[in-house]
Amino acid sequence: MSALLRFPRALVGRARMLLKEARRRPADRASIERYLAGHRPACLHLGCGIHPLPGWLNSDIESNDPRVIRLDATQRFPFADAAFDYIFSEHMIEHLPPAGAVSMLDECLRTLKPGGTVRISTPDLAFLLALFGSRPSAIQQQYMEWATRTFIGSSTHPGPAAVLNNFVRDWGHQFIYDEPTLRERLHVAGFVDIVRCELNASAHEILRGLENESRMPPGYLRMETMTFEASRPRVAGPPRPEPS
Repeated sequence: MSALLRFPRALVGRARMLLKEARRRPADRASIERYLAGHRPACLHLGCGIHPLPGWLNSDIESNDPRVIRLDATQRFPFADAAFDYIFSEHMIEHLPPAGAVSMLDECLRTLKPGGTVRISTPDLAFLLALFGSRPSAIQQQYMEWATRTFIGSSTHPGPAAVLNNFVRDWGHQFIYDEPTLRERLHVAGFVDIVRCELNASAHEILRGLENESRMPPGYLRMETMTFEASRPRVAGPPRPEPS
């Protein structure tokens, strides 16, 4: 019997994953260096999934796509300070535990150039709560029926309670933000000029048309989502106090 077979299957799987990561890291470093040397403006896409953006440095926590580097957004990013002009994430921050999201925003600030912009699209808790209104609109009713049929099953009544319970438990969601909470997180991280944007619209040309509306029936992603842009200050402010 080989030595590998004497280990529990889970440990074997973990060992293989670590070996794969170790082999991939040099390729990731090379991809990062090539990208930063050859792209102006420099743009980082966090949590790209199967939707990498042309002209961006696309990243995800795990991917078999050679165009995508491996990056755990809850850890220190593998980039120098002030490396990027723009950072974008779509429906990703809600998959991180609150402490991990704080780390992500801190790292976005660190790796943006002064004046650089982060754009974050994420589900809006207000859209879920609005489903509980006494008279749902036609698109809200259609959405609840579609979500129940697609993600829960036809045996469940397609009402707001079913949709809400599924939404906060499915797809690895960890925290669904409302507008005040996300604004506060961005402010505490050190961002300024925090503005809410329409889906796929921006004052910055390069940040327009990024959200992947085609992955859902028309109008559904727009109804689900809130989008914020915020900037790293052009002039450094006083250092933030160390956490107690």
